[in-house]
Amino acid sequence: MTLGLLILAMLVLLFLRVPVAFSMLLPCLFYVSWSPDITLGVALQRTTAGLDSFPLLAVPLFILTGYVSNAGGLADRLFRFLLCLLKQVPGSLGYVNVLSSLLFSWMSGAAVADAAGLGSVLVPAMKKRGYDEGFALGLTGASSLIGPMMPPSIPAIIYAVAAGVSVGGLFFASILPALLLTVILCVAVAIYASRHPLPETDDVTGARLATTAYQAAPVLLTPVIILGGILGGVTTPTEAAAVAAAYVMFLGGMFRSLSWQSLRASLQATATTTGSIMLIVAAASLFGWIIAREQGPQAVTYLLTHLTDNPYVFLLLVNITLLIVGMLLEPVAALLIMVPILLPVAREYGVDPLHLGVVMILNLVIGLLTPPIGLVLFVLSSVTGASVQRVVLGTLPFLLPLFVTLVIVTYVPALSLWLPNLLLK
Repeated sequence: MTLGLLILAMLVLLFLRVPVAFSMLLPCLFYVSWSPDITLGVALQRTTAGLDSFPLLAVPLFILTGYVSNAGGLADRLFRFLLCLLKQVPGSLGYVNVLSSLLFSWMSGAAVADAAGLGSVLVPAMKKRGYDEGFALGLTGASSLIGPMMPPSIPAIIYAVAAGVSVGGLFFASILPALLLTVILCVAVAIYASRHPLPETDDVTGARLATTAYQAAPVLLTPVIILGGILGGVTTPTEAAAVAAAYVMFLGGMFRSLSWQSLRASLQATATTTGSIMLIVAAASLFGWIIAREQGPQAVTYLLTHLTDNPYVFLLLVNITLLIVGMLLEPVAALLIMVPILLPVAREYGVDPLHLGVVMILNLVIGLLTPPIGLVLFVLSSVTGASVQRVVLGTLPFLLPLFVTLVIVTYVPALSLWLPNLLLK
């Protein structure tokens, strides 16, 4: 009863548009004040303990990497290289859209940064080349979801900390599902190109292709630094994040594309974004502790195990639940609330924590394309000038390939577990 009231109070505050962190924190403070055996000092200790984590240091560093990459024009170098490489392919800008998101995801790890950085360039370019505006908006929104799937992924770090699993293991578990999403979106582009003939593009000379490849090559070393360092045992994920941030700043300085003003703006944006994330982490730490104290995971385990003993049905229920949660909460907050509840139940069904992590992240990032939260929808509207309603209508057809990807990732656990088992065991 107490746990139900706590969750209901949080949902009411969210409905009233109270910020997520305070929607979790305020009911917890009322719970603490009415509990005779809990002091405010204990609550404060539980709140700050959630931030005392070495892996969480990777979050601001990867955020900084993404901001500096945008400010320093590194994403533009990747875009120009792909444009030259694929210019003669029918539907070339569609493929450039998807593959730019894939390559930029190695430096960003956030869908919102991807949508903002690439959407402002790709959507106008696609419209100019004769692509339907809705298709351009929908494809840009869907491809931006590759960012939080492909390492370095901010949601993956949050899940790993909340679940107590290896950050590197979850990074490697996310690679094949992210590549699957990339392939499925490329199939969608191929179908569109076959049904909508587009004007021919100009020829690209070999010299031009070689020049853009040379310019993009240093940027493409970023994922090698991140995953190579982790896989080789040279760096932890947190140390790899620090090296990656230093590397992109070095590239921006070497290319003379990162000014002091841009660097200062990147640092300020990083501080702002990190502050909002860490406030949610702190509030969710107290919220999760209270859920555990009220035996919430045990209640959910009892309910589901008596409802079904089939792990496939359990995963279906998880998907339905998380798709609804993703419509109401952004991924970081949703992960911090749901992981303590679902992870113990998943273990009862024999679901690997790494597999569960990939499934949870994919479910919740789909929520970035669905109202009423849908941060990517509002970002695309802001950077392109299209109405939110137009963006929503454009993204609706792309929910189908996203759901296809989700079904495959959910029911083919080898897709998530093969690389971690191969590389880390």
